[in-house]
Amino acid sequence: MPITTEPLPTAFLLAVCGALLALSVLFSRASGRFGIPVALLFLGVGMAAGSDGPGGIAFDNYGFAFRLGTVALVLILFDGGLNTPLAAIHAALKPAAVLATVGVVATAALMGAAAHFIFGFGWTQALLLGAIVSSTDAAAVFSVLRGSGLHLKRRVGTTLELESGLNDPMAVILTTGLTHTLASGKPPGWDLAVEAVVQMGVGAGLGLAMGMGARLLLKRLRLRVAGLYPVMTLALALLSFGLPTLLHGSGFLAVYVVGIALGNETIRYRTGLLRVHDALAWLSQVLMFLVLGLLVYPRNLVEVAWEGLGLGLVLAFLARPLAVFLCLLPFRFPFGEMVYTGWVGLRGAVPIILATFPVLANAPGSRDIFNIVFFIVVVNGLIPGATVPWVTKKLGLAANVPEPPQAVLEIASTQLLKGELSSFYIDKASAVAGERLADLPFPPGSAAMLLVRGQELLAPKGDTVFQPGDHVYVFGHAEDLPLLRLLFGQQEDE
Repeated sequence: MPITTEPLPTAFLLAVCGALLALSVLFSRASGRFGIPVALLFLGVGMAAGSDGPGGIAFDNYGFAFRLGTVALVLILFDGGLNTPLAAIHAALKPAAVLATVGVVATAALMGAAAHFIFGFGWTQALLLGAIVSSTDAAAVFSVLRGSGLHLKRRVGTTLELESGLNDPMAVILTTGLTHTLASGKPPGWDLAVEAVVQMGVGAGLGLAMGMGARLLLKRLRLRVAGLYPVMTLALALLSFGLPTLLHGSGFLAVYVVGIALGNETIRYRTGLLRVHDALAWLSQVLMFLVLGLLVYPRNLVEVAWEGLGLGLVLAFLARPLAVFLCLLPFRFPFGEMVYTGWVGLRGAVPIILATFPVLANAPGSRDIFNIVFFIVVVNGLIPGATVPWVTKKLGLAANVPEPPQAVLEIASTQLLKGELSSFYIDKASAVAGERLADLPFPPGSAAMLLVRGQELLAPKGDTVFQPGDHVYVFGHAEDLPLLRLLFGQQEDE
C-alpha cells in the first residue's frame, strides 16, 4: 500500500476536476443541437456543481476566480491572435478600433443611464455596472464564430473578432476607475482618460515590439525536442501580458498583438503550435466558465432577476445596437452588417471577471452588482447568442465556404523548410473540374499529394479525374503559389 500524507483531498480534487471537465465536453455536443452557446453550458455545469446544486461544492474565492480568469483570457487572446490573418486586419482594424474604444464608452454610458433612470441605481453604481458589461467577450465570440461552423463574410467576422480582442483594455480601465470611485467616494477626473490613453499606447507599442522580437526568436531558435516549442510560445504569451502590465500598459492588448505577429510569420513547428494553443484556449475557456459558475449561487440570482432581465434586454436591443450604429456609420457599413454587428455583441467571462473588481475592493453593493452582471451574461447568451446562426442566414452574411474535408494533411517540422502545402476545394466552376491530373500544367517541383473525396482518401495519379466536391492538397514552392491558385482557385485557409 502506497504511503501518502493526504491522499483523500488530492484524489478527490482531481476526480472532481476530471468529472467536471468531462461533463462540460460531453454537454458541449448539445450546443449545436439546441442552439445554446457552449459558454452557457460550461457555466451551467459549474452552477450545478456548486453549493446550491446537486454537486454541493462550496466555493466563494473571488480572488482565485479573478486570477484564473486572467490567465485563461491571456491564453484565449493569444490563440485568437495566432488565427487572425493580417490581410483581414487591414480591412477591419479602423472600425474595430472605434468599436473597442468609443463603442465601449458609449455602451457603458447607455447602460448606466438605463440602470439609473429605470432601476434607480445611484450614478456611480449604475455607470460601474455599465462599464463592466460594456465590452464583448473574446472567448464567447471566438467560440461562436469559430467553434459553431459559421463562416461569415470576411469584414464582418474580422471586425467582430478584432473588437473582442481589442476592447478589454477600455472596459478594464473604466471598471477600475469607477470601482475606486465607488469604494472611496472620490469622483473620477481627467486622470482616467489619461490612463486609458497610456495603457492603450504602452500595450500596443510593447506588444508590437515583443511580437517582432518573438518572431526573430522563433525563426532562429533550434530545439532538439518539438514539444519545447509550445512551451516557449506559452512563455512568450505570459511575458507579453505580464511585462506591459507591470509597466502600466494593457497586457490584454499586448498579448493579442503578439499573437497576431506570430500567427502571420513562418515559424518553426507552426502546425503543432497552432494545434497546442487551440487546445489550451479551449481548456482555458472550460475551466474559466466552470469556476465562474461555481462562484454563483442561483438563489441570489432570483433576487436580482428583474434588474438582470431588464438590463440584459436593454443591452441586447438598445445599448449595443445604438453604440454600434454610431461607431460604424462613418465607415459606410451596409445596414444589415451594422444590425448584425450590433446583435452579435456577445458577453461572457470578461464581464463576470470584471464584476469581481468591486467585490475584491469591498465596494458598497458589489455582491448585487456581481449577481446582476451574471444574470445579464446569461440573458445575453440566450437571446443574441442562441440566435446567431439564424440571424446570419436571415441577413445573408454567411460566406459561401465549402464543407471542411474529412481528413487534413499537414507538415509539422522544427526546421524552416522551403515549400508549402496548400489545400484547394474543387467546385463546379473550377478550371480543373473534370480534368485528369496528367493533363494539368503543374509548375516544376509541384505535385498533388492527397485527394479527399467524401470519406475516402485517394493517392492522386496521372489518370485521376478531379470532381466537384474534392479537396486536394498540393505541394509547391512560394513562387509557384500564384499559378497554383490560378489553376485550382482560392486556397481554403484564406
